[in-house]
Amino acid sequence: MKALLNPQYSLLSTSPAHFSRRRNLTRSRTSACIGTPVYHPGRLVRRMHPLTVRAAALDSALVDQLGLSDAEIINPSVSSSYRSSKLRKPNQTVLDAQARVCTGPTQSRPLSEEQAFKVLDTILRSANGELGNEEQVSKAQMGAFFAAMTIRANAFPEATQWSEGERHAMNTFWPLLVRALPPDVIFLADPEGSIMGAGSSIGPMYTGNGTSEMRLVGALREILAGGHLGYEEVQGVLKDVLPLEAEDPISAGVSQSLLSAFLIGQRMNRETDRELKAYCLAFDDELGT
Repeated sequence: MKALLNPQYSLLSTSPAHFSRRRNLTRSRTSACIGTPVYHPGRLVRRMHPLTVRAAALDSALVDQLGLSDAEIINPSVSSSYRSSKLRKPNQTVLDAQARVCTGPTQSRPLSEEQAFKVLDTILRSANGELGNEEQVSKAQMGAFFAAMTIRANAFPEATQWSEGERHAMNTFWPLLVRALPPDVIFLADPEGSIMGAGSSIGPMYTGNGTSEMRLVGALREILAGGHLGYEEVQGVLKDVLPLEAEDPISAGVSQSLLSAFLIGQRMNRETDRELKAYCLAFDDELGT
């Protein structure tokens, strides 16, 4: 958070070894909603304030040029300041992959064939119940990862689309994954049945369970194609899922994989002003402010 609010703090590791290299990072101004923690009994919500902040704009070529590892980029998903101690930590193998692929059109760093095989093997073993409790890949992680892969395949420029190694790994594992993954994750991985080749009909026919998920799935079809939503569409989805109870991560009433795909997908597509406004006002309405 300090890195967002104060330009003198870097989003990268504060190791002295990287100090001289960080001076050359380009910075850009971007409008964003910053959350102020507000505590309510049994849950933590964030009051959203539209602020203009300065953030480091790192594209994939620059990150590789600097020789930075994924571990050197601060990730709030594993920070105790952001996560409840009651939530299990994410699977590290998949988290490292998310740091590379769940980013913007010029920032994604395709996985090598070895990395892609390792990630998909981890997801498959988790789906088959072969990993211990502390190593399991959550549905939220699966949703974010496969949504990112789909958006990259459908909407990103050639340089940040799938690498040959990723495609080979996916072609190898997909026949096994499609039999092990739940329908909501299969939908995110291949919503129109066109990415994986001779895939199943699950993606094109998937509608979700209940009214809230049906609305969310409809929004996701647009997001996964690289599109944007209207103000009312974003508001409608958020009103269905708020509040998020810290005691019960499933309290949103929708699939965790679908919700995580919705959130990361809009980030990857770079929210429009109307989408960002919908997020800010939805949280204000939830808090009664």
